[in-house]
Amino acid sequence: MDYLERHYQLLTPEEALAFIRGELKISRPCAALTFDDGPSGRFTRRLLEGLAERDAKATFLLCGYRIKDYPDLAQRMLEEGHEIGHHGYSHDYMKGMSRRQIAQELMDTEALLPEGCHPVFLRPPGGFSSDGVQQVAQARGLAILHWSVDPHDWEIHNAQAIEKAVLEQVRDGDIILLHDMTTASVEAAL
Repeated sequence: MDYLERHYQLLTPEEALAFIRGELKISRPCAALTFDDGPSGRFTRRLLEGLAERDAKATFLLCGYRIKDYPDLAQRMLEEGHEIGHHGYSHDYMKGMSRRQIAQELMDTEALLPEGCHPVFLRPPGGFSSDGVQQVAQARGLAILHWSVDPHDWEIHNAQAIEKAVLEQVRDGDIILLHDMTTASVEAAL
């Protein structure tokens, strides 16, 4: 993250929303860090500690079944000013689900979110969308959040290789996809 901090403005969740809406002009290159599939116990704890040490914010796209296991981490994310978005309850691909099933995934997840948490983003698992996903997202006031940099950290398991992949791909305005599920991913992010 040191390179990113030196060369890019890491946007807070509020700044990212304003930038996307065209309400914020930024004078230096910027990038947004996003983390899928959590919260995940010790990995998320270490990531949150590292982000706090650097006074950096991120967007966490959370799975309901994992919030059920780690409600304290979802609460901590909210309290520390990170953005929390939807990644479904089960992490099953939404592309093949009915609109009712997609809505249920989101409602089941929302029931577990900390009080005062109001997600504005949905990242369908795998990034696979459909008309149904888009319709449910729109009906619930959620923007679908894709990514532009994917270092495949979920399969590499080598912090240096993940960091190198991010740094080779990242450009101004990019959204970086990472996962807070392995030591390598967390080390690369920090």
